[in-house]
Amino acid sequence: MIPLRTSAGWRVLDGFGGSVRALSRSVCPTSVDELAQVFAAARAEGLAVSFRGAGRSYGDASLNSGQLAVDGRGMRRILAFDPATGVLEAEGGASIADVWRHTLPAGWWPAVVPGTMFPTLAGCASMNIHGKNCFKVGPFGDHVLELDLLTAAGERKTLSREREPELFLAAIAGLGLLGAVTRVKLELKHVDSGQMRVRPIVVRTLEHMFDTFVERMPDSDYLVGWVDCFASGPALGRGLVHQANQLSSAEDPLGRESLALSRQDLPPAIFGVPKSLLWMLLKPFTNDTGWRFVNSVKYAVPERVDKDGTYRDSHAGFAFLLDYVPDWRLSYGAAGFIQVQLFVPDANARQAFSEALRLCQKRGVISYLAVFKRHRADDYVLSHGLDGWSLALDFKVPRDAHKLWDVAADLTRLVLEAGGTYYPAKDQVVDARSFARAFGERFTRFRELRRRMDPDGLFGNDQARRLGLV
Repeated sequence: MIPLRTSAGWRVLDGFGGSVRALSRSVCPTSVDELAQVFAAARAEGLAVSFRGAGRSYGDASLNSGQLAVDGRGMRRILAFDPATGVLEAEGGASIADVWRHTLPAGWWPAVVPGTMFPTLAGCASMNIHGKNCFKVGPFGDHVLELDLLTAAGERKTLSREREPELFLAAIAGLGLLGAVTRVKLELKHVDSGQMRVRPIVVRTLEHMFDTFVERMPDSDYLVGWVDCFASGPALGRGLVHQANQLSSAEDPLGRESLALSRQDLPPAIFGVPKSLLWMLLKPFTNDTGWRFVNSVKYAVPERVDKDGTYRDSHAGFAFLLDYVPDWRLSYGAAGFIQVQLFVPDANARQAFSEALRLCQKRGVISYLAVFKRHRADDYVLSHGLDGWSLALDFKVPRDAHKLWDVAADLTRLVLEAGGTYYPAKDQVVDARSFARAFGERFTRFRELRRRMDPDGLFGNDQARRLGLV
């Protein structure tokens, strides 16, 4: 048995937002057998186990203060890929980048990707991540054909919608509290070209943003909105919508050439500045005055487009905007940033988002980056997915953060009163009572299943304890 108290070194880990940290033991197993030994040793030594992939969850989801954090990236092999069907199997520690770099030359792209290419497949499944096309294809879990779960007892289970469906629907969006996802079998989508046609659309108000989405969704592969949170009065909620569509072989006869990985690489420099230095140039603007200026320019200065009002972008270029500037999070300073993401049903979203923007302006706590999306409901037990909309608000954490925490608490209540849900991949502010009320019977059902699967409470993390899940 692995002696964890002597072999697992101490590390200070942080949430991607940089505003929360934890000291924990860390171990990086390289096989399922080794991971099972880690579980047994942790149980014998009284250590709770959490899972951490690329550490891209913004808050405390992958932190485990004083306990044991398992780094899943030691298990990241691509196990199989069928270029005829687009079905891929990989270990849970493989990243989104590992997947598309393996499959795109054959004409296959992950059906759902987040705004960064680095999260692991196990993390994507455990959080049931979504992308800019959630309104059309649903979340990540809808494209998982099966997964392998290593339980607290060391049992290896293969789950799918046909094989142990109750556990399958709970493990996806299960926050890593039911076991370790060690293998994912994923269905990808076929693409004829490595490029897409992107149309930027200026929207004058938040109401116009909603209406533009409703109008454009039937003819779009992807839709995402950016909101200028400094705009007020009649311009409240103004911003941009980006509509993107895959190119067919008829539209792009040379599309096969653009599937080459060299055509997908993000540029090494922007405006002649090496990307590794860009976060330093952003830092002087990371304040209210700077971001008010940046947002005004972004809204007022049109993007370069062709005569038809569109431009072409690569799949990686459009999907992974967060990767254009390495270490961009450092521009927020030592205290970091938090994200509050509002998920609200369709019937209440327009009023709730307007109220949220006005609340932030009234309190003087303005989001520097706000992203707007449409979602559809799913059947995973703890999934944030609903038939509605989301507004993700990034806030810099000031030295005196009391005002920010008060605003975050009010936004949490606003979502609850609007019948909404919460997204643990980005959260570090929701309280246990609000989380339980938002998920209702699903919260109770998940806790009961967790007690059956992990009666001794081997699995846990700082977020799960905060949300009352363990």
